Amino acid sequence: MQLEDVQHVTVLGAGNMGHGIAEVAALAGYGVSLRDIEEELVQDGYDQIEWSLGKLAEKDRIGEDEAEAALDRIEPQVDLEDSLADADVVIEVVPEKMAIKKDVYGEVVEYAPEEAVFVTNTSSLSITEISEVTDRPERFCGMHFFNPPVRMDLVEVISGKHTSEETLELIEGFAESMGKTPVRVRKDSPGFIVNRILVPLMNEAAWIVDSGDATIETVDSTTKFDMGLPMGSFELADQVGIDVGYHVLQYMHEVLGEAYRPCPLLVEKVESEELGKKTGSGFYDYEDGGAQVPTDAIDPAVRRRLLAVMANEVAGLVGNDVADASAIDRAVMLGAGFPDGPAKLADAEGLDELVDVLDELHEETGEARYEATDYLREAAEAGGFHGDGGVNGAEGQDGADGESDDPFAGYDTLDVSVEDRVGRVVIDRPHRMNTISGELLDEFADAIDRLDAADEVRAILLSGAGDRAFSAGADVQSMAAGGADPIHAVELSRQGQQTFGKLEESDKPVVAAIDGYCLGGGMELATAADVRVASERSELGQPEHDLGLLPGWGGTQRLAHIVGEGRAKEIIFTADRYEAETLAEYGFINDVVPDDELDERAWELVTQLAAGPPIAQKYTKRAMHAGRTDAEAGLEVEAMGFGHVMNTDDLMEGITAFMGDGEPEFEGK
Repeated sequence: MQLEDVQHVTVLGAGNMGHGIAEVAALAGYGVSLRDIEEELVQDGYDQIEWSLGKLAEKDRIGEDEAEAALDRIEPQVDLEDSLADADVVIEVVPEKMAIKKDVYGEVVEYAPEEAVFVTNTSSLSITEISEVTDRPERFCGMHFFNPPVRMDLVEVISGKHTSEETLELIEGFAESMGKTPVRVRKDSPGFIVNRILVPLMNEAAWIVDSGDATIETVDSTTKFDMGLPMGSFELADQVGIDVGYHVLQYMHEVLGEAYRPCPLLVEKVESEELGKKTGSGFYDYEDGGAQVPTDAIDPAVRRRLLAVMANEVAGLVGNDVADASAIDRAVMLGAGFPDGPAKLADAEGLDELVDVLDELHEETGEARYEATDYLREAAEAGGFHGDGGVNGAEGQDGADGESDDPFAGYDTLDVSVEDRVGRVVIDRPHRMNTISGELLDEFADAIDRLDAADEVRAILLSGAGDRAFSAGADVQSMAAGGADPIHAVELSRQGQQTFGKLEESDKPVVAAIDGYCLGGGMELATAADVRVASERSELGQPEHDLGLLPGWGGTQRLAHIVGEGRAKEIIFTADRYEAETLAEYGFINDVVPDDELDERAWELVTQLAAGPPIAQKYTKRAMHAGRTDAEAGLEVEAMGFGHVMNTDDLMEGITAFMGDGEPEFEGK
């Protein structure tokens, strides 16, 4: 079966994950049968889809017509045979118990079309074991969506022992057709990628507290404000449900051995039914304020211990060919919102040091979970998971010597390319709403310097990966690692001011293509561009005053130059979010276009600017910027620039083209 042959999807299970997956498939244009064992269950799922589509339309993420069309594609059903009649892909989303999943597929094989592909949505159970109750294990794989499926980009595509390459490629393409990012899990291994990292990390956090080595507050402060993770370890366990992680851990313990034995602290919480937010209490009391994680209880020893355990899990996955380090990093960033992948975090700490931490803990306790894998030791010797000549080989490389053929390769937070004289800079952190970290500022400064120096680049286009955000502002978690030190804050402000200032100082026209959220530091970045084009669904604003802050990356200065001091004060003081049309009226946005036309319009505009006269453009920018603070200085730069262009080949080219009614081809000479 080819991807174009997939027209109808059957989703078995109408609970939270099931109805979410059905909604995603329907939005992608597939016909969907949503089936559950009782009319009430399937109707509840259908009603949730209708509510969710309404919310997406209300927030202008989709149109009203699109919402109605998606709902029309979904047929709620109870009869199993009827639900499978037209199925090209069957996605089973029943409770996470092996016996139930086997029973379901035992029935499915009786009614499913012969060519249908079977998929199980599971977070940890064996794909191979489930597939072997069917008549087509080669056309059976795992497809682990993350909750909620409508919002989360990641889908782990898991190979069972018998799964064919054709099946994996089909399901990866299917995931992409629904707007998801598939990450291949090459082998059927408990926890796959994301849970294999997160669950042992949760377990180790519990062991640290259980042993009396640190408090819950210290562990969470360290993970959230030192390691920069979206939540503290215990805060996350409460959010997901302590029982959810515990049951995955039980399965890992059963299959992988003593290293995954659940900490008694987790057992105690599950047995007392203190499961986190959903029960009102867990590691924190949600009837009395919930999680209050201190910012100043960081413990470097806790960080090293957690990173060491995490690095060992990465090594276990890579060494057993479950996934390579780059895939692991991508999956955990997308699925768990890490600011950087676990392999990269471990490399930054130093694998040699983390091996020493494990060796010391193993010698002290004798616990199996601290036994460093052979692969971790190899990676440490090779310079890291992503080290020079490292143990991952030249994955994703083009050159014969392992060097990338792309001169702009090597950025972790940006995707930079050059095409048709346009340098394209995409903020590539969709898992974090393209928020701006210290690392991104460093890479952005380098990228703009290099694009500005490249003769083949005549204009620059800025955008954000995905369709949710141009940039939602500063990455608060990663920047909180610097603490509340005023000196650090001053330097961070200067770094952002100088980095964004490079766009103003660039001699080349800069266009910002804004789609989705453009807030705080993201709006300050867009403010530094020369021209701004936005989709209709975009929301912009400077929310710093709501946090007791002020714009610190040039927003107090540049915005007023564009919209005037009165409007700038309104935008900053109110901290409101503004529709793109409103900011177009204010003069901030140059053009507002339908959502699906943004890329085309931005590219049309930037290529037009790239075809313009570079020397005249350079002096025009310089004169306008000089005149902001000193009109006389601006006029002087204008006069000098005017005189300079009089002696250029570009001027003669422009005049000749004008006289001949042709199009000039400016070369910047």
